[in-house]
Amino acid sequence: MRALLASALLLLATTSVEAAMVVKSISYTVDKTRFAGHLVYDDASKALRPGLVMVPNWMGETESAIERAKEVAASDYVVLVADMYGEGVRPKDAKEARAQVGALYADRASLRARISEAVATLRAQAGKVPLQADRIAAIGFCFGGSTVLELARSGADLAGVVSFHGGLSTSMPAAAHSIKTPILVLNGADDQGTSLEDIGKFNEEMDAAGADWQFVNFSGAVHCFAEADANSPPGCLYNERAAKRAYRMMRAFLVERFAATATEK
Repeated sequence: MRALLASALLLLATTSVEAAMVVKSISYTVDKTRFAGHLVYDDASKALRPGLVMVPNWMGETESAIERAKEVAASDYVVLVADMYGEGVRPKDAKEARAQVGALYADRASLRARISEAVATLRAQAGKVPLQADRIAAIGFCFGGSTVLELARSGADLAGVVSFHGGLSTSMPAAAHSIKTPILVLNGADDQGTSLEDIGKFNEEMDAAGADWQFVNFSGAVHCFAEADANSPPGCLYNERAAKRAYRMMRAFLVERFAATATEK
């Protein structure tokens, strides 16, 4: 009987924790196109917390992306999973995803407008969810990593941006002394999509733009190394060692940056 009671209490506690994680749809509009993202946060506590805009990989708003947002949010952040393609536009495979990101890479102004509106949408949730509107950062994976770097290049003033295995090149490099947002780039040293030339040009661009930036290479890691469900060898593969280190670095960076933001305010 005692064992049965203990099991019931454990089940109840687990259910309560899971029930505290809120996932709800949120929409916004850019140039008459409607976008549908998701807010993710733990409502077990009403304490205000910083916000993160999270841009998924090129597959966009998937169940996997939502689960990753839950892990990142925990009880620490309110996360907006950004929709970069438009409501109802959800790639079914890599071919469709490539077409979507290709169009956005060819039109960086539109890409920047979409991610900027996602940031504004998250900020506007203050008072509706337990969010500190003056403490916002952005993170992204693969295509999402490239996107948050474009956000920084646009002159956005955020607590910070973190790119996980995102592309570094751009057709709209940052102007001199224009970057206001601190940057952390987490890169797989064996990522065949990022060349030494790309890295060198990125470093030069960041210095010319006056950025506060960090670039970390993880040995043995290829593209997608921070995504636990990535399993398309040899070019896109999860690397547990690199992923654990990368997430620790992300959290340390965000703690530092949000503390600095609070001091600056």
